[in-house]
Amino acid sequence: MKFADSHEQTKWALLVALILAATTVGATVVRDHHIEAEDYFGITVLGNLSVSPDGSQVAYSESRWGKGKEGRSTDLWLASTNGKANLRLTFDGFGASSPVWGPSGQDIFFLGRSNREQDSAPYDGSRQIWRVDPTGGQPVAMTRVKKGVLDFQLSPDGSTLFYKVSKEVTDEPWKALKKEYSDLEFGHGVRNLHGLRKLDMKTWRDEEVLAAEHVIWDMALSPDGKKMALITTEDNELIFREGWSNVGILALDSGLITPLTDQAWRDTHKSPYGWLEDLAWSGDSKALAFSIGYDGFASNIWVAEQRESGWPLQLVARPEMVTYSGGLSWRGSDRTLCFKGEEMARVRVYAIEGVKKGTQGKSLILAGGEVVTGSFSFDASGRKLVANIETTTTANDLYLIKGENKRIQLTHANPQVETWILPQIQHVSWSGADGDICYGILELPAGYKKEDGPLPTIIELHGGPTSSTKYRLRLWIYGRALMASKGYALLSPNYHGSTGYGDEFLEKLIGRENEIEVTDIANATRWLVAEGIADAEKVGVMGWSNGGYLTNCMIVAEPDMFAAASSGAGVLDMTIQWGIEDTPGHVINYVEGLPWQQAEHYQKASPLYHLDRVKTPTLIHVGGSDPRVPPAHSKALYRGLKHYLNVPCELIVYPGEPHGLTTHENRLAKITWDLAWFGKYLLGDESQ
Repeated sequence: MKFADSHEQTKWALLVALILAATTVGATVVRDHHIEAEDYFGITVLGNLSVSPDGSQVAYSESRWGKGKEGRSTDLWLASTNGKANLRLTFDGFGASSPVWGPSGQDIFFLGRSNREQDSAPYDGSRQIWRVDPTGGQPVAMTRVKKGVLDFQLSPDGSTLFYKVSKEVTDEPWKALKKEYSDLEFGHGVRNLHGLRKLDMKTWRDEEVLAAEHVIWDMALSPDGKKMALITTEDNELIFREGWSNVGILALDSGLITPLTDQAWRDTHKSPYGWLEDLAWSGDSKALAFSIGYDGFASNIWVAEQRESGWPLQLVARPEMVTYSGGLSWRGSDRTLCFKGEEMARVRVYAIEGVKKGTQGKSLILAGGEVVTGSFSFDASGRKLVANIETTTTANDLYLIKGENKRIQLTHANPQVETWILPQIQHVSWSGADGDICYGILELPAGYKKEDGPLPTIIELHGGPTSSTKYRLRLWIYGRALMASKGYALLSPNYHGSTGYGDEFLEKLIGRENEIEVTDIANATRWLVAEGIADAEKVGVMGWSNGGYLTNCMIVAEPDMFAAASSGAGVLDMTIQWGIEDTPGHVINYVEGLPWQQAEHYQKASPLYHLDRVKTPTLIHVGGSDPRVPPAHSKALYRGLKHYLNVPCELIVYPGEPHGLTTHENRLAKITWDLAWFGKYLLGDESQ
């Protein structure tokens, strides 16, 4: 095309610009979709990040819901950090996890399952180690272990796989009888112990490294390939991990294990019932970081550093108000220790420089802003950082981090969210127990203004309680995003005991369950009414796990406050909870002793003993095989309300389900029942 002069060129340039602008406007996605329950099952969840050694690519997993009785299926994907198209590496729900790059970046090793309906490994659905070319192609099975592989580590030169296997052991005494009646369940004496093996991928020789004499909960190979850090217990019951786990270092040449922790070390802590986790070696293989987490107390980061005298332990100080939230790792080859930290409902990537010789340097925020970080990974040099991030307007995606508040999006996993009419999400505050300021996440319908008048309202209570509700967009089976779409206000209080508001706020709940946090929640509800947001006659309360427990507490403590309740997997009696749950240290920490030591306190913390105060119509959910809050609590709540107190209630038991519901069908049932229950009692819907 030829232009007569510069004036004509200018006119044509303007015309082209207008056409492009119109095209862009026309392509802009319109937010016209009202969020529905089924939208939850369309969300793709990203995880298992591993950046290639040169930083050019990142391997990650995508998990998607199946239909009906199916749960989530997971496959391995690859994204480029320079903006090229993403590549899918596995198909058909391979269950891909734990991707590890070979040192040259030409291979990715991962755990996965291939079920070709064959009787022998690796195609029998057992979990094995696989290798895949990052340019594409079929995964190749590296192991064919009967009953599968539990975990693995790759040697620094990429030639050897160290992997964990399981072996059932029956102890003395009563060994003969227990073997004779092996189809029965026994309280103790039949253990699944773990052995460590290594596979040389040059000679394909497979040999034992460590006999199956311990339970290995976590393992990490040092960068020099000489040492394997282990977290072990003597039994595979979860109760042993919370109070009797230890960190040790296995010398691979001699087979000797050097213990780093013992009971005397635990006895110096606020609670002996801590969970050891998150092993991480420094680049020089001379320092090992790990964390210890508790129910009720703030988690701590520890570093063991090799000296001539042994491996002395150093407690690493966190920034004030920041709660450790996992992801412990060292950046590159230096002594900068990185982790996820939670503060004021945001989760960011933090770094502490110069963790060496019992000292530490300044703290930095590597990935910050108004974000919730799910996971992160560095390249080999520590210069490239990729993080999985959520915000109040976007679902989870991977980002290349260019600075504390600068990032480049690498994936677009949930484009449908761009069409959703989003709730208004706010981080709000009110005066809680002891005059302390409490915070929470408030969701309001799109376009709502106070002058529109009060709304039917749901108070949604998070589990834990050593957890929190985060400042992010989340479509969740416990009400978030969906309730606002249906016209409700929804407040998720981060009551005393929640993470992200400082250690004092978190630990103040110890010894005061069913008291201080109940005041926080009641005050939050009254604040919403006083603000003109909540209709005092149309307030409901719901929660799962500790949120279910607090739902039970609230309908006892405030019998006239709530018009409806949904209690999911909630504790009713603390003594029974101590006796039957899989992590009893939780109860011991909060009630400050054992039942025969604190009988009055156990009763005070239990809603059961004042159940006769309840007037609130209550919907009760529980997994039929829940080990964390067993169904006895929910069945007792139902019996009391239905048969003795004549309070409207329904009990829903999900057969075979654990503490969290695992199938599409059951999660949809939970959502549908809640919508119908609150619809009846808060909105006056009599169609049911």
